[in-house]
Amino acid sequence: MSDLIDRARGQWREVRPELDTSGMAVIGRVLRLASLIRRGTDDLLAGHELTRGEFDVLCALRRNGVLNPGQISREMLSSGAAITKRLDRLARLGLISRAASERDRRVVQVRLTPEAETLIDDLLPRQLETERAALEDLSETEREELSILLGKVLHTVEGMG
Repeated sequence: MSDLIDRARGQWREVRPELDTSGMAVIGRVLRLASLIRRGTDDLLAGHELTRGEFDVLCALRRNGVLNPGQISREMLSSGAAITKRLDRLARLGLISRAASERDRRVVQVRLTPEAETLIDDLLPRQLETERAALEDLSETEREELSILLGKVLHTVEGMG
């Protein structure tokens, strides 16, 4: 079962046989999968005028309840400026509220509006179904093994930064 990654590796072997493309076999497929799944997610979100970044912010707030912009930035691995832009747009859409913390007025607390909770509770199961469907050809054991192996790779890459 050959795919784009196998073809690309074969082409590199012809042009530059000394290169080790074994990483491409895994990372190339992970990136391609992410791109294809993200395209489906983008289509789902476009109907609700949301970007993937905004959806991720809403999901983080749904999981955590209340966060400040710095916490959101760390959780999303995004710059403060990018988070501020997303929060401004989400506030204009009526999906979040921002208020100064009672303990420290310099700190802003961000929370979902009831409309945003309803939206995320509708969209997230649809997104999860797309992800589940992508893995349907794998057994439960294979899914668990893949999860563990990708977790090891992620741990290594996070340690590099």
